[in-house]
Amino acid sequence: MSERAYFETSGLAAGYGGSPLIKDINIKLERGRILTLIGPNGAGKSTVLKTITGQLPPVSGAVYIGGRRTSEMSRKELARTIAVLLTERVKTDMMTCRDVVETGRYPYTDSLGILSDEDRAAVERTMEASGITELADRDFMTLSDGQKQRVMLARAEAQESDILVLDEPTSYLDIRYQLELLDTLRRLSEERGTTVIMSLHELFLAERISDLIICIKDQKIDNIGTPAQIFSGTYIDSLYDLAPGTYSSLRKAPGNY
Repeated sequence: MSERAYFETSGLAAGYGGSPLIKDINIKLERGRILTLIGPNGAGKSTVLKTITGQLPPVSGAVYIGGRRTSEMSRKELARTIAVLLTERVKTDMMTCRDVVETGRYPYTDSLGILSDEDRAAVERTMEASGITELADRDFMTLSDGQKQRVMLARAEAQESDILVLDEPTSYLDIRYQLELLDTLRRLSEERGTTVIMSLHELFLAERISDLIICIKDQKIDNIGTPAQIFSGTYIDSLYDLAPGTYSSLRKAPGNY
């Protein structure tokens, strides 16, 4: 475990049923940094994220947070350390937005899941900071996709974890909500020191928000670098099997952000 790295994977292999899909995943990330996984569909980005969060057991290797192996942490301790926001659309049964955000506090409650005054204060504080107070009493299922994503991000914020893992968080969102979400992630990293690990399809957004980029192709780590390193030259063309110069032309096209 490196002295400076807060989050680290060592010799990690991710896969299913004991068979590795991606090997040699070696990540070192300082606290408060934003790491983004990019690459073609089916390359294995979601598999890596699921292994990092403990939803899939590592085929080999280990994940460390603050010098400790996550395999040695209890489920509640891991939930207090890592908050997860997945791609799947969440379905709730007669839950208000406040109810949804409150579930982010469950890692801090007793076996009955009863929220304390401190938990409720954290929920209200998070909803206000996320700008969703006016949605608090709305049925979650009546919201637009953008509003739902804001509520789910507030739920993750309420969890007050050191690490936030997001799988394609900008899916289903228009550009306004995409930019709002990324602004929130940057605020969390800068103000709270939250370490953010996510996958993105939108390359322009990945270039704008990330401190470090991991590129996955053909079920392996193809490249790791800063946005300046990854998005310069023709590397992105090769990553996505585009004709040379295609991505550079898209970046220069009017209307791109």
